[in-house]
Amino acid sequence: MRVVVVPCLSDNFAYLVISGTRAAVIDPSEAAPIEAALAREGVTLAAIWCTHHHWDHTGGIGDLVDKHPGIDVVISTIDAEKLEPKTRRCITKLVGDGDLVALENVKARVILNPGHTLGAISFHIEDPGAVFTGDTLFAAGCGRVFEGDPAMMRASLTKLAALPPETLVYFGHEYTAANLKFAIAAEPNNYKIKNRIAALATPSTPSTVKLERDTNPFVRADSVEEFAKRREWKNNFK
Repeated sequence: MRVVVVPCLSDNFAYLVISGTRAAVIDPSEAAPIEAALAREGVTLAAIWCTHHHWDHTGGIGDLVDKHPGIDVVISTIDAEKLEPKTRRCITKLVGDGDLVALENVKARVILNPGHTLGAISFHIEDPGAVFTGDTLFAAGCGRVFEGDPAMMRASLTKLAALPPETLVYFGHEYTAANLKFAIAAEPNNYKIKNRIAALATPSTPSTVKLERDTNPFVRADSVEEFAKRREWKNNFK
């Protein structure tokens, strides 16, 4: 398995998960960068896997399906109904917590992560160890709590943080510099955050589960109340 990072829009990441000559794309916000990456890598698009319904993660689906008819298009059952009708008609498979999706010999387990949206999901590939978290878990941050509540989001982050520490975390946006600025404000004595700031390079994806356990102030919140306090603070942080 290979993973290719595909920058989209102004700060989004899509990803090609490649097995042999076939690829699944995760969260294609627009089609053109995906088509360019497929051509560059010399692979055929076989599937689209979506972490949630927001347009900046699904906007390229229609054009990709038009260009590659018959491909699998996967999203959670909960989020499917919130897609634009044209995009919703492209969906071929609805999934929930614990379901599997596959590309050749690559198998990804679906992890339900409500909070950012009620049907947000991550795709966990146990071997070689990668998780695609969309807008739930960012590098040194997390998504805003739009449809769920703080308890849901904290539980979702806790679930992801329980994955093996070496698991690579592929997230949905390049927000890392701003997230680290907040992280050091939240935990000014955390030298691991200071070290991460000093070493930051872009693109900053992927992270690791261990790095998030050590430096992510939302993963590290020790209660729902502390998480909610930090999330509200971050919402207005400059």
